[in-house]
Amino acid sequence: MASAYVNTASGEVIRLWCTEQLQNWRTTHRRWTIATSAGPTRMVALGHAHKSGPVVVVVPGTNMNTAACLPFLAELATRYRVIAVDIPGQPGLSASQRPRRDRMTWYARWLDEVLAQTVPETAVLLGHSLGGAIALAATSQRVVGRVLIAPAGLVRLAVPPRLLAATLAWLAAPSPERTDRLLQLMTAPTHAADPHLVEWMTLVARYCRTTLAPAPLAPELLDSCRSVPCVVATGAHDIFLPRGRLEPAVRDRFGTELRVLADCGHLALDDNPTAVIELLDDLTGRL
Repeated sequence: MASAYVNTASGEVIRLWCTEQLQNWRTTHRRWTIATSAGPTRMVALGHAHKSGPVVVVVPGTNMNTAACLPFLAELATRYRVIAVDIPGQPGLSASQRPRRDRMTWYARWLDEVLAQTVPETAVLLGHSLGGAIALAATSQRVVGRVLIAPAGLVRLAVPPRLLAATLAWLAAPSPERTDRLLQLMTAPTHAADPHLVEWMTLVARYCRTTLAPAPLAPELLDSCRSVPCVVATGAHDIFLPRGRLEPAVRDRFGTELRVLADCGHLALDDNPTAVIELLDDLTGRL
């Protein structure tokens, strides 16, 4: 097993930041921790407690967590019952350890356990980036739909030279300025990088061990995902998963068309949360 943090003190810094963000959040929510085979997992529930229909379970991307997604979650909760999770082995308030091998099998089992403990009826999985791959790998019968935003697990991510250079600089000498330059590559050209994310990702570079995106999932696993409705989208300016890279895989695996989110980069949940929620509306309207 490997830790998400450089050392014990680094983990404390990250947990303190996340805890403070949630404590200062003005959106009504409930926080608790559950036990799973992947270790303690922090849960946050918000939205209309008595609203009918499936619960939306938000599974974030690499280096992201609930505390880094508060603006999006607040908007999502105006329409849906929401459960947000911190992924074990990623920076946040869940367990710090992650396996060195068979990571997606491990994460799939973890998410199935999360759903069994927290979703009494049905769920729609909203997965972004790494979270998209985990959502695809999950096999729980509670899942009645998936909305995947720039998901890993279908094709290998593109890493153009300018992105690689910005990432190496960000990791070698973390600073808000270098973080901003990196995030700007993941953001639509018309948007500035969110200051909240700049602060968070600077901490990630200083105190965390980041991970690479997972390899594409096994074809037979992806084929099994056809059993429930699935919407897959990417930003028109996504540097990791541009339309031309992702579209053939979506068509071949799911028999559906890739949705392209205008004025969005890889960080579509921040660039245009309303457009992401409209994808959920489209899917849940068909259930």
